[in-house]
Amino acid sequence: MNTTVEKSYVVGIDIGGTNTVFGIVDARGDIIALDSVKTQAYPTSADDYADAVCKGLSKLIDANGGKNKIKGIGIGAPNGNYYNGTIEFAPNLPWRGVIPLVAMFEKRLGIPTALTNDANAAGIGEMTYGAARGMKDFIMITLGTGVGSGIVVNGQMVYGHDGFAGELGHTIIRRDGRVCGCGRKGCLETYCSATGVARTAREFLTSSTEPSLLRDIPAESITSKDVYDAAVKGDKIAIDIFNFTGEILGEALADFIAFSSPEAIILFGGLTHSGDFIYKPVKKAMEENVLPIYKGKTKLLFSEMKDSDAAVLGASALAWELKPLKE
Repeated sequence: MNTTVEKSYVVGIDIGGTNTVFGIVDARGDIIALDSVKTQAYPTSADDYADAVCKGLSKLIDANGGKNKIKGIGIGAPNGNYYNGTIEFAPNLPWRGVIPLVAMFEKRLGIPTALTNDANAAGIGEMTYGAARGMKDFIMITLGTGVGSGIVVNGQMVYGHDGFAGELGHTIIRRDGRVCGCGRKGCLETYCSATGVARTAREFLTSSTEPSLLRDIPAESITSKDVYDAAVKGDKIAIDIFNFTGEILGEALADFIAFSSPEAIILFGGLTHSGDFIYKPVKKAMEENVLPIYKGKTKLLFSEMKDSDAAVLGASALAWELKPLKE
């Protein structure tokens, strides 16, 4: 008689530049428990950060049947290396260098753990539960603190030989353009992330004398949501900011289509909450700039997943295949 407890849950962890969200997920893809910690609350020590996440996660696990019910942990993180289990030189996280995150979690919790790039995790979630269900070729673009991407070809996530394939946010879209956190100039991320939109807002307000609701906000405090709120009220500068951002992103997507001829490009993350303000200029620029042989073949979609759920579910999907740790 087999007395082994069935391991009926996995854990998904989404590490963002601001918050880390972690949840327990069942075999149907339902998140049955969820909590979070502030990533930025531990700016000097990845060890302190790991302690805090593992402490919070242990409470969730204990409240939902204990460690014996957990098959594994999947983590999505910026610059997460699937092959090595490390976060490497992530510009939007507070810790420098190479962080052996999988080893840190396995040591603290004794549960097998896997790691992938945060945008790849969102893509896996979208393929399993969202707008990319049934698709074998698509590109996920995450528009958050930075710009990330997950590329799926023939049903497989593209990792490359070193685990870092698909950094489309760091393709240079404007030569000698804005300085990026990666140290180069003109990366897509510097224009089309939430922080890029805020940078554009400051530039537009400085170069124009046109009245704007955004002038009521201290320049360094302007966020992409402020730009959206102003655009909803018909603010011309705010609408111009979205048109500028959307045009750059659409041009970039037209180039990405030439790489893998995806069935769809799926936009995910905070900036998508701006709806048509961002969608319409992106779609227009993409269609105007795509190579003729691809015209009309690639759908532009918004994610069907809630922001936190997609990455948590996607990361958790990594954990179902994990083998138990060696004693």
